[in-house]
Amino acid sequence: MNNPVRTPGFGASRSVDTDAGLRAHMLGVFRNMGLGLVITGLVAFAIASTPPLAAAIFGTPLKWVAIFAPLAFIFFFSFRIDKMTTAGARMAFWAFSAVMGVSMASIFLVFTGGSIAQAFFSAAVMFLAMALWGYTTQRDLTKMGSFLIMGLIGILVASLINIFIGSSMMAMVVSILAVVIFTGLTAWDVQRIKSDYFAFAGHEVAEKMQVMGALSLYLNFVNLFQALLNLTGERE
Repeated sequence: MNNPVRTPGFGASRSVDTDAGLRAHMLGVFRNMGLGLVITGLVAFAIASTPPLAAAIFGTPLKWVAIFAPLAFIFFFSFRIDKMTTAGARMAFWAFSAVMGVSMASIFLVFTGGSIAQAFFSAAVMFLAMALWGYTTQRDLTKMGSFLIMGLIGILVASLINIFIGSSMMAMVVSILAVVIFTGLTAWDVQRIKSDYFAFAGHEVAEKMQVMGALSLYLNFVNLFQALLNLTGERE
């Protein structure tokens, strides 16, 4: 039997370190996220390593499909997740990861391999540090999350506008804000996933929530990585 859990609030003690169910849930979230990142990386590298395929995508109007397809998938998830089975949600996440790989293949054509590796390592360190803090802190991050979501909407709009105007100054400002926002969202999302586990543990929806939690953390990591690469990456 699991140890008792006290739930008066974030300031109260909660014996989560001995809760095997929570550990299994969080491992499921990070396992799904990790597999998604592997799929994205393999697809991106395969396309970048095949010049005719890369030229067919990024040298033609197909590049707009590659750019906006991941956003379309996010809207699809938002409207369809409640009707999906757990297996369907997982397959949709794998498909989304592959589509994101197509979109991200361009980084191998623009930046050096060394700078990509450096940005990935930096993003991994920042992500893991904030995820650990979000998991262990007793502070309620709800208000911080609301502020960060508003900032996320702002940088999304600015990024879409900058696709067409191509301002290097705006790109730098957006990247700096993205680093701050997505590091904060990582901690907030981990705490939210942890809280949702206690609210829905034992329900059928809990396993599907692992997939949705993985998607949230996946997006945080990918966007943090891209922002750091834009700021520090050395171009070919």
